[in-house]
Amino acid sequence: MLLHIRHETSYQYEEPVQQSVQSLRLTPRRERGQRALTWRMSTPGRRTEQVDAHGNISHLLTVDEPHREIRIVVDGVVDVLDEGPLIFERGPIAPLAYLAATPLTAADGAIGTLAAGSLTGPGASTAQLLVLAEAVRTAVQYRPGTTTVTDTAVSALRRAEGVCQDQAHVFLACCRAARVPARYVSGYLLSAGESDAASHAWVDVWQEADSAWLGLDVTHACLAGADHCRLAVGRDYLDAAPVRGVRRGGGNETLQVNVHVANNTGQQ
Repeated sequence: MLLHIRHETSYQYEEPVQQSVQSLRLTPRRERGQRALTWRMSTPGRRTEQVDAHGNISHLLTVDEPHREIRIVVDGVVDVLDEGPLIFERGPIAPLAYLAATPLTAADGAIGTLAAGSLTGPGASTAQLLVLAEAVRTAVQYRPGTTTVTDTAVSALRRAEGVCQDQAHVFLACCRAARVPARYVSGYLLSAGESDAASHAWVDVWQEADSAWLGLDVTHACLAGADHCRLAVGRDYLDAAPVRGVRRGGGNETLQVNVHVANNTGQQ
């Protein structure tokens, strides 16, 4: 499937910012199941490209001149192949590295109980993982604006609501509590009328029998497919955030994010 993606992030500050440094993970991963046919990035300042420890394409953006606004735009067409949910590229980090809990994905007793209801033996079958995804999305109802990027899996489960990031974190916490390697995925989703779902988060779960990662969309309790474009993977949101950075000065900020994903098949 050809996905036309446009993602605009705009920061405005009440006072001049003396310096900004942003880490951008806004370029689709180079994987066998997808390829960017065109991809353009527009930013102020200076950019340097590198591949991080998880195999993500990242850019370090530095703006040294005083400024009151930063506008970051990416736009392009990505061909996502309909090869099924298995990703046969292990990546530069061994799957066992994704067993370790992070501050955002640490488990408590409630998460352990939630995991035990689905993951009952060594490894995890696709059927078990789909059951867990349904349990997580039932326990953490999707409600935009109810959490922030610093909320943990434990707090999201206690609140019983959140966004795709929170559902992914709770799912990861369950997998790691059950000793099943799993990682966070950020990217884009071709949605049917759900504009807030265009920028999306889901998970990969390691399948030892296949020596492959299984992509699973927790928010929709389904396997990831050709309507999912993968930007970055990591232990949690902090490793895979599309835009993350620091600044000196600026006072209060206003953030606007606009993402549009459309099916471009037949137009290229």
